[in-house]
Amino acid sequence: MPASKDPSSSQGKQQTTISSFFTPKQTASSTPAKPKAASAKATPAPVAKGEKPTNSRSSVKKAVEDTIDNEDQAVPSESSQADGSDDEVPKSCMRKGRVMRPPRKSRKRDLELSDSDEVVGDGVENGSGKFTKLRKRLRRSSSNQPSGGAEEEEINEENEPQDVEMADDSPQLFKVTSKFKSLSASESSRKSLKEATKEKTSQSAYSPSQVPSSITTAVDPEYAKKKAKLREKFIQKLGKPNFMDEITRARGAAVGEDVGNQGEDGGEYIEEEEETPEPKGKKVQGKASASRKGKSKLTPLEKQVIDIKMRYPDTLLVVEVGYKYRFFGEDARIASKELSIMCIPGKMRFDEHPSEAHLDKFASASIPVHRLHVHVKRLVAAGHKVGVVRQLETAALKAVGDNRNAPFTRKLTNLYTKGTYVDDIDGFDDVAGVGTSAPATGYLLCLTEKLAGGMGTDEKVNVGIIAVQPSTGDVIYDEFEDGFMRSEIETRLLHIAPCELLIVGELSKATEKLVNHLAGSTTSVFGDKIRVEKVDKPKNMTTTASHVSKFYADKAKETGENSLLDSVLSLPDLVTQCLSAMITHMESYGLEHVFDLTKYFQSFSTRSHMLLNGNTLSSLEIYHNQTDFTEKGSLFWALDRTKTKFGRRLLRKWVGRPLVDKKQLEERIAAVEEIKAGENLKLSRLKELLGKVSYDLEKGLIRIYYGKCSRPELLSVLQTMNRIATAFPQAGDPIEVGFKSHIINEAIAALPGIAEDVSRYLDVFNHQAAGKDDKYSFFRNEEESYKAINEKKLGIVAVEQDLQDQLPVIAKQLKKKKIVFVTCSQIEYLIEVENTKEALNNVPPSWIKISGTKKLSRFHTPTVVKLIAERDQLKESLAAECDKAFKEFLTEISTKYQELRDCVQSLATLDCLLSLATVASQPNYVKPEYTDDICIEVEDGRHPMVEQMLIDTYVPNDINLRSNGHRAMLVTGPNMGGKSSFVRQVALISIMGQIGSYVPANYAKLGMLDAVFTRMGAHDNMMAGESTFMVELSETSDILKQATPRSLIILDELGRGTSTHDGVAIAHAVLDHIVTTLKSMVLFVTHYPLLAQFGDRYPDHVVNTHMKFEEAQDGSENITFLYQIGEGVAHRSYGLNVARLAGLPTLCLETAAIKSKQLEEELKGRESARLAKLLKSVIMDSYDPEYLLEGMDALEVPL
Repeated sequence: MPASKDPSSSQGKQQTTISSFFTPKQTASSTPAKPKAASAKATPAPVAKGEKPTNSRSSVKKAVEDTIDNEDQAVPSESSQADGSDDEVPKSCMRKGRVMRPPRKSRKRDLELSDSDEVVGDGVENGSGKFTKLRKRLRRSSSNQPSGGAEEEEINEENEPQDVEMADDSPQLFKVTSKFKSLSASESSRKSLKEATKEKTSQSAYSPSQVPSSITTAVDPEYAKKKAKLREKFIQKLGKPNFMDEITRARGAAVGEDVGNQGEDGGEYIEEEEETPEPKGKKVQGKASASRKGKSKLTPLEKQVIDIKMRYPDTLLVVEVGYKYRFFGEDARIASKELSIMCIPGKMRFDEHPSEAHLDKFASASIPVHRLHVHVKRLVAAGHKVGVVRQLETAALKAVGDNRNAPFTRKLTNLYTKGTYVDDIDGFDDVAGVGTSAPATGYLLCLTEKLAGGMGTDEKVNVGIIAVQPSTGDVIYDEFEDGFMRSEIETRLLHIAPCELLIVGELSKATEKLVNHLAGSTTSVFGDKIRVEKVDKPKNMTTTASHVSKFYADKAKETGENSLLDSVLSLPDLVTQCLSAMITHMESYGLEHVFDLTKYFQSFSTRSHMLLNGNTLSSLEIYHNQTDFTEKGSLFWALDRTKTKFGRRLLRKWVGRPLVDKKQLEERIAAVEEIKAGENLKLSRLKELLGKVSYDLEKGLIRIYYGKCSRPELLSVLQTMNRIATAFPQAGDPIEVGFKSHIINEAIAALPGIAEDVSRYLDVFNHQAAGKDDKYSFFRNEEESYKAINEKKLGIVAVEQDLQDQLPVIAKQLKKKKIVFVTCSQIEYLIEVENTKEALNNVPPSWIKISGTKKLSRFHTPTVVKLIAERDQLKESLAAECDKAFKEFLTEISTKYQELRDCVQSLATLDCLLSLATVASQPNYVKPEYTDDICIEVEDGRHPMVEQMLIDTYVPNDINLRSNGHRAMLVTGPNMGGKSSFVRQVALISIMGQIGSYVPANYAKLGMLDAVFTRMGAHDNMMAGESTFMVELSETSDILKQATPRSLIILDELGRGTSTHDGVAIAHAVLDHIVTTLKSMVLFVTHYPLLAQFGDRYPDHVVNTHMKFEEAQDGSENITFLYQIGEGVAHRSYGLNVARLAGLPTLCLETAAIKSKQLEEELKGRESARLAKLLKSVIMDSYDPEYLLEGMDALEVPL
């Protein structure tokens, strides 16, 4: 800023008046008329080197232009306008015909105020000592002041733009000058400053005694509005004790400093950068003047988020920022949609795309810290892969660390999908899935395949699968060959019902279509759409085998057991490939330890159970009904009377995999019979125990094994396990338990075996503290076992004692006898002082005001602040030590995982047996008799699910099939007569019997079936390009390939998808193949009366039956269904009766009845004509009648 030389001063000292900083603007009405001789762009004559500038008006004009601050233009007061003195411009400010800014040293010197200076317009007397701070601020701000107005910039542009110095932190100067304005003493100066602030958008006007009226500077209205907003912000921050620190942070961020600061929430403080637009016409060069309009500056937090997002592009990130978790960019939009929370608009992409160059910040959404698990579970249930990014350091430890000026260190600590979410003991039991389908089982399934030759319908593939249930630790594996229809893959997918699929390598087109169809279907037992991820297949088997061997070899070193490696090396090649991919996949979720427990590896293809393929599961409604695809109305629903969640999961396995071993079945049914009898007194204790076990122990134990269990969960698990272990006395031999059943004795004898270990673990910690999740008081005997925790606690006690010792010192300073600390809004160790002049005068200036009310103020002393910080550091260290000790404790418990898991499995078995016993107690349920013969003999059998849902009584029916007798039953009858219900009833009774359950009948004798195959209903497969009839025949083909003499086959209306002749021919051929070649038991439902000939052709193996009905006597189509099976053939289907029940229009029914009679008459006419022609030829040619009859019998021509 140019200085003025006072002509009255004898020493010629350069001085400046404060009024040169604040020159009040004049309004339009008070601005004098412009002199005609003055030009708005007039350039003064250059001053020759060595000459002194004259006291001319032009020199004053240049001096004033250099003085005016472009960031905060103001006006001189009236007194200064009236002064009218012409100040001289120093030589250092003259160069090449224009006024330049004085050098820094001279400017600083010029700003010094002498004792005789008079501050014009502010009412300040000479020699006042109140402006010491003001002088310092003026000296500091003088070096940051920008150059003059728009006219001077035009001159600079024409001459030497490199000499122009622009301050890049002009908003800071505005803040300093604004603060100076707030310190004005007189009322008149305050009013003038207020008027100057309001008139910032008007043109600058100068006193005629100083500057010609033609010299004006235009100000952008938007820029002025922005400045007013900044000023309001500054005024608001004046009341904060740390507002200067915030200003410093904002300045540091403006010049590119990467400094992470802590906000009030303990997270990162992000100061919103407000760009100050430059006035029009200004062209500034240099680094500081580079335009940032096209590219916004990223905060340290945003850089961290982008870095993590680049490493996990398919993951929805939840980032911890202080007391909230935040979503950024596209993740925020997804979270807003799924969680119904607000999304603040902004950039969606993370790649700085030009299409979002106009946006400065990322779109964002936030959730509270304590609701994290709720929202994560909802996102995962919706099918998203969610990653939680946490701060790895606390505010207290960071403040004393080496990186206190760096951003908080953040890292992806947890990764979740639907199959790997084990952080909540309830899993997804309380989360509604998509649609209304049955829930998935929580399995994560890995699949790979290899072509085995063949093309088209002869195509063969070898498939390997491995499925793991992270929430329980169960592992299923299998390798098998599959055909063109991929029925084997479908069977396993529907049995396992995974919620997530991992595909290794490329799949064949048929397999990929099947997987995509099942994964996206809401009508399958999957429950809802599932995640499908793909990984590359290793180039050779050696890489896979070495990876798996290394994984288990490392585990063997840790545990000292070689059985792990031996059992894994015996797995098939394709299963090993899946295992290697699954280990790598689970490592990213921290769940790879689930594969340590090879004891729970189970092969799917073991022939110890009956095979129920995908069609059978759907057609017989094993897991869900076919109406609304919910669990109600399924076989599992009818048998499920379990009390525990782990018992329910075991029963589901029993239902889907019935036994084929007669000895095992007899043991299970004997246990059910003994429980049903209820003679043993221990049964009541067992039922009471199961009723009290509400906790899912299976999931709780695996969470302990993973190290993810919380303290309240650990207390619940161990207390429940202790209750189980102490329910029955220790038995040296299972026989001592007292039951007849060997299964019950072994299960109950296994329960007390864990009592010693569980009791020892319970003695380690404080139960009350564990229930409250108090990590600081969790362990007992800290002095001996946990010395690090004890040392931290002693340090905290010492600091708190030092805080109490401060009370006498504080009381002395406040001149009070006694004073106490108070806590307000969770801020501790506050000192309350009344808002009286006498009391506040006793408060030292070093005290920090924290809060207050109208009557009192609350302070922290510097010593208290220091001690609180020390205590917070010790608390953070204590928390870290407590967490570390708790992890070690969980690791110790996990060494007994298998023993604890076996106990839970025994209790689950007892729960399932009690459930089957409850079902057996229902009216008219009977214990089935098992035989080695292949037969199904049932008297008065009923449908197990329909009977429970019907209000009326279900009509029972008999069935008698055996391989050496009538092994095929041809079922005919009218539509809606109950044919499908009858054949389903037979299959369900057989399955229930082999589960080990009583069956709904008066008598049942069952042979051991190895499979039940069904071909029912009509549907196409558009994804595979297959018509309805193609699907029907493909499924039939698979049945004929897989069926054995011990299989039960159900075929419902085979051949109806094509013309009558072709349909009859195909149905005839299939039935003949089953009866003569496969010799399986079959229930064949048909509307083709011609197939009834099989009863005459194979009278020892095929029996014709029909669903009974009664016809109306009025000659109409009306019939009454009796729902009973009887011998004989129904020659009509009575389709018009169904049309009437369906509500077809009367006109349509009448037309159909007429047409039906016409067709019947035409058919009879053609048949009569054919017979007449035959008889005529016999008479004319004189054929021997006996020879003719023999030939007709051979040709099977009906008479």
